[in-house]
Amino acid sequence: MSTASNASPDTSPDTSPSASRSTSLTGVTRAEYCVIACAEAWRGDGEVLASPMGLIPSIGARLARRTFSPDLLLTDGEAMLVGLDGTPEGWLPYRQHLALVTGGRRHVMMGASQIDRFGNQNISCVGDWERPTRQLLGVRGGPVNTVNNPVSYWVPRHSARVFVEKVDMIGGVGYDSAAAAGPTATRFHRIPRVVSNLGVFDFATPDHSMRLASLHPGVTVEEVAAATAFELTVPDDVPYTREPSTAELESVREIIDPRGLRDREVKG
Repeated sequence: MSTASNASPDTSPDTSPSASRSTSLTGVTRAEYCVIACAEAWRGDGEVLASPMGLIPSIGARLARRTFSPDLLLTDGEAMLVGLDGTPEGWLPYRQHLALVTGGRRHVMMGASQIDRFGNQNISCVGDWERPTRQLLGVRGGPVNTVNNPVSYWVPRHSARVFVEKVDMIGGVGYDSAAAAGPTATRFHRIPRVVSNLGVFDFATPDHSMRLASLHPGVTVEEVAAATAFELTVPDDVPYTREPSTAELESVREIIDPRGLRDREVKG
């Protein structure tokens, strides 16, 4: 396992190894740490369209909008921009949605059936393209998303079958693939983070290979390594994912997800 002692994890500014390891809010679930980690993906983005795909990312986007990223635009997934309570705030026809994508004013959090060390993502098929062993969704918007606007990823079940040495097919473009394609692919290409049920990962390394940025409380570096099919860059001191504030927990538990659906997606 490689080491990068001078790396600074791209997590919340109030997170440090000593502080985050010594304190823990009683009763915070693994799912809630995942929500916080997903919400942090949109910190500092300004007025962009948040496009979360999946339950935990959706809760995270709404939490970010409610707290530290009030300029985020949220969509109902069809034709409307909506407020925190779902009330329509604007109209988002498909042509305008595409304008936001190609103009970089959108930050997507997609899923990944496979993702590799350089952030190439696959949701298309497992096995050889000519004769796959399993057919999945197809590339969907992955290629256009990843070369035009920031794309993060959410993986609810971290395993070596998902975090693979090399994806079977590239849907979402990773850093090595973008570099090979040239300036037209790298100009707006950015993968801010990957969040799984075990931790947070980024690509803040010289060669843009995946790095362990934080562990969710209760998870060890060894556990992450065993569930990853490639060698991660691991800093000397890996912090824990930051603690949610009392106000954030109240927002998640009482307003955004009072039914506790988050805990069905990520078990403690």
